[in-house]
Amino acid sequence: MKKHRLTIISAFVLTAFTAYAALDTFVIPSSYQTNATAVNTSMFEEFSEEETQGASGSADASAEAVQVQVTEGAAETESSGELYQDGNIRISMSEYEVNNTRVYVADVTLTSAQYLKTAFADDTYGRNITATTSDMAEENNAVLAVNGDYYGARETGYVIRNGVLYRSSSDGSEVLCVYADGTMDIVDSTEVTAEELVQNGVWQAITFGPGLIEDGQVSVDENDEVGRAKASNPRTAVGMIDPLHYIFVVSDGRTDESEGLSLYELACFMQEQGAKVAYNLDGGGSSTMVFNGTLINNPTTGGSRIKERSVSDIVYIG
Repeated sequence: MKKHRLTIISAFVLTAFTAYAALDTFVIPSSYQTNATAVNTSMFEEFSEEETQGASGSADASAEAVQVQVTEGAAETESSGELYQDGNIRISMSEYEVNNTRVYVADVTLTSAQYLKTAFADDTYGRNITATTSDMAEENNAVLAVNGDYYGARETGYVIRNGVLYRSSSDGSEVLCVYADGTMDIVDSTEVTAEELVQNGVWQAITFGPGLIEDGQVSVDENDEVGRAKASNPRTAVGMIDPLHYIFVVSDGRTDESEGLSLYELACFMQEQGAKVAYNLDGGGSSTMVFNGTLINNPTTGGSRIKERSVSDIVYIG
């Protein structure tokens, strides 16, 4: 009888533990900070009024160049030239057909890196807190938004958002850094701490990867791939053409109409667009682009079904 009792108790404990682990991973939100909307703009204060005016003038000049580039390249795209512009933001939208895949490109010029922002689902930093890119874009009045790095699926990896440090534990990955001066670069998280990045003027630090382009050169090869990802996938990436001049790229995939891109194909495409730095964000079913409240691409969730996946965060312009 005692033997059976121990067997029953052991089975009950194992079942209870398995259920708890599943709930903790997939259901129970482990929230670390609610109302995570803090913005640390102190790093921008070091720029003098003269420097700020210079950056603005540079951005305006770049914006004019962007429009010329879009017009000249229109024959290579199925549609191009959809435009948003205000005093600080200029966005040109284009579509391409690359390796049997539809690719959507947002060419963005800003007067300040403060307009390149990030946001958390439900304005909350933590695990298992998600929303669609469209919903987060609407909540934050984003002109343009793409999915971020899905930080909430991991317990490590630097998270610096809008100048605020949320997670300082390294996962050994390459990190995309957006600086207050409008530049981007890719750093090794084993060589610099998150605290040092904030001190160095990092406005956004995003951890997914890998880096696609560094110093204008493709930094992945034909065999590189994100763990567990298919060779051809929906993709999301962001890059810098020049300071305050960025490119956001999302591709379709996993459908009869669009095969998807490899990391190498994505990197080569971004290099062709003039990116000097480029970085891979979460892809697959997460890949989503929203412009002026409209879903631009065809996100796939659950195989080839067209539907937005809920994710932890977005990168947006607004």
